Amino acid sequence: MNYWRLSGFYLFYFASLGALVPYWSLYLKSLGFSITEIGQLIAILMATKIVAPNVWGWIADHTGRRMAIVRIASLLGALAFAGVFLDSGYWWLVLVMTVFSFFWNASLPQFEATTMNHLGKDTWRYSSVRLWGSVGFILAVVLLGPLLDSYGAGLLPGVVLVLFAGIWFSSLLVPESAAGHLPLEQGPLREVLGRPFVISLLFVCFLMQASHGPYYAFFTIYLEDHGYSRALIGQLWGLGVVAEIAVFLAMSRLLPRYGARHLLLVAVGLTSLRWLLIACFASSLGVILFAQTLHAASFGVYHAVAIYLIHRLFTGAHQGRGQALYSSVSFGAGGAIGSLVSGYLWYGINPQAMFLLAAVASLVALLVILRGMHGDYWATDASD
Repeated sequence: MNYWRLSGFYLFYFASLGALVPYWSLYLKSLGFSITEIGQLIAILMATKIVAPNVWGWIADHTGRRMAIVRIASLLGALAFAGVFLDSGYWWLVLVMTVFSFFWNASLPQFEATTMNHLGKDTWRYSSVRLWGSVGFILAVVLLGPLLDSYGAGLLPGVVLVLFAGIWFSSLLVPESAAGHLPLEQGPLREVLGRPFVISLLFVCFLMQASHGPYYAFFTIYLEDHGYSRALIGQLWGLGVVAEIAVFLAMSRLLPRYGARHLLLVAVGLTSLRWLLIACFASSLGVILFAQTLHAASFGVYHAVAIYLIHRLFTGAHQGRGQALYSSVSFGAGGAIGSLVSGYLWYGINPQAMFLLAAVASLVALLVILRGMHGDYWATDASD
């Protein structure tokens, strides 16, 4: 029963992400904002992930009431987002996006910890639950593309608000996990954070999400400038998530067979190839189609391995803050810096430069794995 309850939350949460990530930049563009202003506004969504997950993670680890936090954060996030209907000025949207994303970004890391606790010893099944988030994402991007072509970008805020309401409702159906009440028996968190392996892993996560900055912030506008229709762009986003779903279905077999280290190396290497292809061959539909299938590696494999390692490294009552750190360092700091730098590169050099720099960031992450992530932390991957 918990499988479907857990899956329902992921479905709505990532459907809202599927509405925001590809199309929010188009909505902001329709309001008359410049590329730089769009980059700044989208960076807010990422920047609040630096602070919010850690604040709520600390509260969750000390109270053990993760799902209560998820429910409160989901409700307040939806109410705050409704502010977009009141005004469309730049500074008003800065305020609305800061407040709503502070709550919205709080819920996912705590839900990830809850999911892993519900799975118990079957943590390898995480990908089969998380894939429903990918289903939600693909439904949103594929269905919204034609709708926005027909009715305009002004339709988007209403759709997002409905999806936020779905997140809150689905959170009411998920029970608290017993593991959320574990005492602080693992020693100080700083001891875990002081391990070179952990530092290297978090740096890799930062670089990987920074490399995704131009993709999440500007890929839609980038393709539109190369002559692609919004309907086709939505289908291309959807293709990436189909590939992601396929790899999530296979991860329960891939992870025990090949181990986390090998999978992470392959994922990061293919990520760099993906950004190079998008930078150099944007006008070729065939190349872009292939590049989108690489989303299976750049997000699907990478994220599943990262969640697995974070769960292993941050045990017991540190789980909430472990997931929060992963979210804040990667999707927060990495995503925000990636979006901001991309906006400036678009004007300062050219749009292709965004993806070329993303490819370089991925290559640096590959070197960090090869040179900085050693020890026994990989040793038992294949036997878990």
